[in-house]
Amino acid sequence: MSEQQLSFSEKNHALDNNDNFSPDDRFLCYDTRGTVFNSDLANCQSIEKIELATGRETVLWMPESVTGVQAAPGVAAVSWHPSENKVAFIHGPMLNEVEERGYYGIRNRNGAEVSADGAGHFQWLDKRAVATDQPTISGAHRGGTHRHEYSKDGLRIGFTYDDFLCPEYDRTIGYMEPNLKAPKGASHYFAVLLKPAQKGKAKAGEIERAFGDSWLGRKGTMRAFVGKLRAENGRDYQQDLFVADVPENIVISTAYSGDATHFPEPPEGVSIRRLTHVGGVSGIVRGSADGRYIAYLAKDKSGINQLWIIPAEGSDQATQKELLPQQVSSFRSDASDLRWHPSGNWIFCLVDGNLLASYVQQGPHFGKAFWLTDDSKQRSQLVVSNNGQLAAYNMEVDNGESDTSTSFLQIFTLQLDLEKLDVALSEN
Repeated sequence: MSEQQLSFSEKNHALDNNDNFSPDDRFLCYDTRGTVFNSDLANCQSIEKIELATGRETVLWMPESVTGVQAAPGVAAVSWHPSENKVAFIHGPMLNEVEERGYYGIRNRNGAEVSADGAGHFQWLDKRAVATDQPTISGAHRGGTHRHEYSKDGLRIGFTYDDFLCPEYDRTIGYMEPNLKAPKGASHYFAVLLKPAQKGKAKAGEIERAFGDSWLGRKGTMRAFVGKLRAENGRDYQQDLFVADVPENIVISTAYSGDATHFPEPPEGVSIRRLTHVGGVSGIVRGSADGRYIAYLAKDKSGINQLWIIPAEGSDQATQKELLPQQVSSFRSDASDLRWHPSGNWIFCLVDGNLLASYVQQGPHFGKAFWLTDDSKQRSQLVVSNNGQLAAYNMEVDNGESDTSTSFLQIFTLQLDLEKLDVALSEN
């Protein structure tokens, strides 16, 4: 299958494992982290897009910034809306806010949205409010949101969250949606999906950290995630797969936004399900397009991260065989960067820097894997187009200057020929 270099300009083009393809698959969005000073998101200066047909790059958002050990605003981790021409991303404090808020940090950032036509139409998604002399403004947060992901219907945005007022709590997950009660200056109302146990104080079975989250299905009613929890022995920790169920008719304004000493609480009606109980889960979990299955990474008996799938309503403690998790791969090295094909028949991943396709339909071909690249190059940040015809990823490329050579993170694409894969299946 044909691999091509898409970007060439002397700056980084980080895809960052987000939803980078435009709805019509004509563009990819990216950030430029690591181009200036260091790789910290605080020093990332711009959100951009590149046209697949021409390689033409367009800056979508580039606010005035300062860089260095302390930097602001910091803009990064961009995702495209599933049906509209706009993107969501992390945004730290504007320069005129630094004196009051401080510089960029994981507990000092918001979600922002900008038009993807290059006109720079900008708005804040969520409001940050850290006053300690009164309860937190309803629908606001007191820290930082990160890795904003639209649900497929575009009505909800999922994210990870780090609290500033109660740093004794670790990262958790949340969601936001447009609401008439959204705080002034923001388009969306904020809520956590899980209040974790305080760091180091969890009882057996309690989650202290939630991350690696993604939506399942179209409507944003299931958010799968990895939970770090206290093991049953009451001493060790392990990481397992969970799902937060968020009813379609939930009233987000029933969430408690917290105060100076109380962490935010989820809205009424959110429930958490545990799908695995043996630990070893890592990475970002991924739901199939129809929401029926979750793909995730977990260690095999040799300690290698393999690809697994489980029904969204499944459990490793289920009595019905069809609800149990299945190990898809038996790779000799760790898999990473899981991505479903829109058909639901294939899952793509990276192993030793190469792209693989694994067949996951039940039957005699289940688990068969094919190397789509086979070399010593190091690919990362895999994404798959909405029509399933193209994979995109990053690779470091040297600019070629002999004495002052500098490498930059560039975007490459690979045509995904399902007819070739189907032939390969039939021949094996």
